[in-house]
Amino acid sequence: MSHLTRVTAIALLLCLSMVGAQAQAPALRNGGPAVSPDARLREVDRDPKLYEQYFRTGKRVAAFCANCHGEGGNSVKTDVPNLAGQNTSYLLNQVRQFSDGRRKNEFMEGLMKALSNDEKVGIAVFYASQEVVHRPARDAALAAKGKAYYDRICFRCHGESGHGSDQYARIAGQQPDYLTQTLRRYRDGTGNRVDALMAANTRGMSDSDIQAVVAYVTAMR
Repeated sequence: MSHLTRVTAIALLLCLSMVGAQAQAPALRNGGPAVSPDARLREVDRDPKLYEQYFRTGKRVAAFCANCHGEGGNSVKTDVPNLAGQNTSYLLNQVRQFSDGRRKNEFMEGLMKALSNDEKVGIAVFYASQEVVHRPARDAALAAKGKAYYDRICFRCHGESGHGSDQYARIAGQQPDYLTQTLRRYRDGTGNRVDALMAANTRGMSDSDIQAVVAYVTAMR
């Protein structure tokens, strides 16, 4: 079986499993006009009972994600991103981009398209509530060099603590190989993701700069 066929088959099996789970799960909405995921997320933020409902939905759906992103969103693979602690609005937007094809990954695109809007919101709520497993820096000197670079440039969008915002990703505690690949792709213009700001801010990074920044960022809490 080819890699493409295998990936497609896995995605189909997961989608079918989700359909079965959706059929058994109680509806979160009580009728009325459709509500956008962003509007629903704002409702969830204001209503503790609704939050609990969406948290449970997200936890259930996250069981399918654990094979790659780990239990609770702490990936066991250094080239697969952690989702734990990610900002809810940012994560929901990434899910939406996979769903509509703006962000490219065959497996993720198929999986996200299979989710209902409620499940997409639930995923964001669940992962945002999880804690990132902290990994101290292995090379203190390299991390210090990375901090100096981060404090000059990266903090402007990702914040002094690396926790980002609704528009920018939390990168504190992120997986090292994933960060390295992402920074190189933005710098070299070789990835599918297009972000003019990231491209501009990584264009002058050397490989040693990237290595240092990754050493620092992965050790941030």
